[in-house]
Amino acid sequence: MTTKKPNVVFVFGDQHRLCDVGYAGNNQVKTPNLDRIASQSCELTWAISGMPVCCPYRASLMTGQYPLRHGVFLNDLCLDTEGEYLGEAFKRGGYDTAYVGKWHLDGHGRESFIPRERRRGFDYWQVLECTHDYNHSPYFGDSDRQQLWQGYDAFAQTDCAIDYIKSHDRERPFFLILSYGPPHNPYETAPDEYKRMYNPDDIVLRPNVPEDTQARARADIAGYYAHISALDHAIGKLYDAIFDAGIGEDTIFIYTSDHGDMLYSQGEVRKQKPWDESIRVPFVLHWQNRLGHCGKLFNSIDIMPTLLDLCGLPLPDSMDGRSIAPYILGEADCNDNADDIDSCDAVIIECISPFGEYTRDRGGREYRGLRTRRYTYVVGLDAPWLLYDNERDPYQLRNLIGEVEYAEIQSKLDARLRLMLKERGDEFLPGDCYIKQRGYKVDSTGTMPYGK
Repeated sequence: MTTKKPNVVFVFGDQHRLCDVGYAGNNQVKTPNLDRIASQSCELTWAISGMPVCCPYRASLMTGQYPLRHGVFLNDLCLDTEGEYLGEAFKRGGYDTAYVGKWHLDGHGRESFIPRERRRGFDYWQVLECTHDYNHSPYFGDSDRQQLWQGYDAFAQTDCAIDYIKSHDRERPFFLILSYGPPHNPYETAPDEYKRMYNPDDIVLRPNVPEDTQARARADIAGYYAHISALDHAIGKLYDAIFDAGIGEDTIFIYTSDHGDMLYSQGEVRKQKPWDESIRVPFVLHWQNRLGHCGKLFNSIDIMPTLLDLCGLPLPDSMDGRSIAPYILGEADCNDNADDIDSCDAVIIECISPFGEYTRDRGGREYRGLRTRRYTYVVGLDAPWLLYDNERDPYQLRNLIGEVEYAEIQSKLDARLRLMLKERGDEFLPGDCYIKQRGYKVDSTGTMPYGK
């Protein structure tokens, strides 16, 4: 779509939900830089994390494939699937490639060295598989000598990304991913100056937080906001550095997240759940003064084809996702009749097999569902589970399953979901079946232990 290849800086936080940025209407959390960037950018208001948990999202980002296809439907697995990876596609397209921060796709130990052959096309490399000790955070470069980010790791990682940008050869385009650990819990470990910005007693909760969890919710959200404000500072610094380097209008700059965080909405915590706090994420894209909102609904699998398409690079046949670049560029109309269930935009949301903090004894379950702009519809293995009319009920307080008024809508959503599952070859089996098919050996939490 363009003859001149833009640079790409793709930044994402871990567990940052859409409802907790200022530009999305939250006047409690302080995100002046993200708000400024959003005002100068295209805000994609309907970014959905289809399988809202760390490793499955990251594998879909790197492959453009659904989790059942790339196989990473649990945490701590090694991504190894057929087809071209995101970094490889950019490298083949003439880009220098760089990755800084959290990887979480190697499956050989959370603090293990990742050799070049498992970096999936990324050359510049300052990475750790996974840690959430943000103030004592190790990483590796090209050697197996472990190094340590100084201070709060998101700040040090941002400085590293800025150094890469400043020193990069202007004659070659670059593709840089910066992957933060915050605002993922632990919530209480942001730098003190940001923690002082938030008093738990002042936090106004979402209406879907039950009364018996509200004290814990206020304490956790205050810390969560502190992480977000710290990230906001880092993101603003990085964004400004791109313009200071004279490449602002030649660079696609994106901020998003892998999934959200329930933070006691619906009485739930963390991710993997089908409610909006878990599946809806921020997504702002700055490039060549493209302003306003893009109302196209899209899923995690669509990010890789969209990035490649924006940069005029070929789209590998191995991807399940589709490019929404024409909608971002204003070449296609985002109009979506949200009431026409047979034709409206719809994306699949899913849990292949519950694990980690979403174990069966904590209510974890397999599910498949649809998120349209208006409706959320989710089924379990045995029966329909959830139906929300999000236009009338934005906090998803009233489950409409079985209500006579919505019987026809439920039937149409169910038929649309079954058709989409059939089209992708998803039989919707119990999670244990997929674990057995792949030969995974899980622990008591349903997660794959390293090296198994």
